Amino acid sequence: MAGILYDARRIKVYERLTELCEYAGEDQAWCDALWAEIMLDTELFEELVFYLENHSLLDKVKCAGYGLTDLYIWQMNRYNIIGDTGKNTAACNKERMVLHAFYDMVAMKKDPAVYVKRMTLGRGMDEQA
Repeated sequence: MAGILYDARRIKVYERLTELCEYAGEDQAWCDALWAEIMLDTELFEELVFYLENHSLLDKVKCAGYGLTDLYIWQMNRYNIIGDTGKNTAACNKERMVLHAFYDMVAMKKDPAVYVKRMTLGRGMDEQA
């Protein structure tokens, strides 16, 4: 068995992420897709660990000048504009918005121009989320 390294930290982080996804109303497939991306990105993994331990964003990862806090606020603004029903629905779940900020950062790193445009100009009425 020499040469096998066991990193229990990743398993613990995955378990906590799964619990958070469930609480936020995201299905396991969505959670696993996010996990697969975060596992490949050391900076985002560290951000996730910090969030799980402190319930706040470290905000060290940047893409095109935007961080996770910017993406979280963008999520909140989207909810306030699109989903304003006068009461907090499941879509207003703050944990869900944080998870989506992580998901958006993964996507933004792949195609920054799309997200910069969305964040600076907003969405047209004919665009879907």
